[in-house]
Amino acid sequence: MIEILKNNYRKAKSGYQKFQLYYAVNWTKTIYFNFKKFPFSTAKKLPVFFYGNVKFASIAGKIEIEGKIKKGMIGFGQPYELNTLHKGIAEINILGKIVFKGHVQFGKDYFIYIGENGYCEFGHMSSLGSYAKLICIESIVLGNYARFGSECQIIDTNFHPMMNTITEEKFKMTAPIVIGNYNYVGSRVSMMQNTKTPDYCTVASNSLCNTDYISFGSNILIGGIPAKFIKDSISRDWEGEKDSLDAYLIV
Repeated sequence: MIEILKNNYRKAKSGYQKFQLYYAVNWTKTIYFNFKKFPFSTAKKLPVFFYGNVKFASIAGKIEIEGKIKKGMIGFGQPYELNTLHKGIAEINILGKIVFKGHVQFGKDYFIYIGENGYCEFGHMSSLGSYAKLICIESIVLGNYARFGSECQIIDTNFHPMMNTITEEKFKMTAPIVIGNYNYVGSRVSMMQNTKTPDYCTVASNSLCNTDYISFGSNILIGGIPAKFIKDSISRDWEGEKDSLDAYLIV
């Protein structure tokens, strides 16, 4: 009897959370975006939800969803974190190509810029927390369950041409960023050009990543400015948390 009551409570709580999510959807922007960017057969399923205010600076680029299409599988401004208020400063500027390979979550008040020649890919259950900034001029790829905390930034360019003042050699302004599967990234982390992380990598808060960390192997902790190898044989308990994570985040 107690177990039945517990199961009923969990179902009721889950149903209430889903109701809150649907109530928070910005249906005007959601309907406009889906029918503007997808064929009717896809658009009618409303795979992309927008929560709160958002400015579409441009959505002229190409947006693709790989896999089975489901309602609300991609949530921009999805309220899954502790903070409950939107500041209303979210902005999207998609000129290049963005690919979603499953369910993806963006927290509140994000900034997304994909340049004309940029390619950005989000793996299944990857996420960017509130106040995240992503600027993709060349290439940014996030693996499955690559989850970023709040106030992170992922930027594959230094914006301005730099040079060696002695040899006058000019350095390349952009370089790809590749984030492995099952990465757990703390808050206020900066992922800059040339960053590559292995699977099952944990990144400490307030770190700056700017190089290839794959040679350290999987299940590692990195951190610092710039980020260095700290410890191996450490990982978030993905298997223990995966079911509850999916149940809470998937609309």
